Amino acid sequence: MSRPDLLVVGIDPGLTTTGFGAIRRAGNRVEVLAAGVIRTDRDRSASERLASLYADVADLIEEVRPDVVAVERVFVNRNRMTATRVSQASGVVMLAAALAGLEVFEYSPSAVKAIVTADGSASKVQVQQMVTRRLGLRKVPSPPDTADALAIALCHMQSMGNRVGQLTAAHGGRR
Repeated sequence: MSRPDLLVVGIDPGLTTTGFGAIRRAGNRVEVLAAGVIRTDRDRSASERLASLYADVADLIEEVRPDVVAVERVFVNRNRMTATRVSQASGVVMLAAALAGLEVFEYSPSAVKAIVTADGSASKVQVQQMVTRRLGLRKVPSPPDTADALAIALCHMQSMGNRVGQLTAAHGGRR
């Protein structure tokens, strides 16, 4: 029995660089529809950059017409300023999706790694290699933000209807 079609846009938010990846499951096949990055001008104010990011994400959503949007949940490590900027970018992405009438799902970095690679502490290179293999790509998506966004989309697609995947995502990659 084949699965129902699903189109997911995965977003790896950032104020300077936001990765995106749109994948569609048609039956048992998964294909990449679009992938890349949205960049904002570092010379502009934060508010101008957020407005630019919002417009670009809204355009992406309008062009791709996804069923849902999956976003990487902000992870605060050491640099609080970076975390603040990423949080702002994430909020803008969620706003664009919500205003388009789309449901937004958030996944922690460790959940994405656990669901895509079966290892919540996988390296960036391992995630990139798994994304390349699982999507049947000829080369690793570049820049890394693109691969991360495709991993987020795959994470959501895999965890839809999968109770274990949903629990793993809810607990940050830990069961």
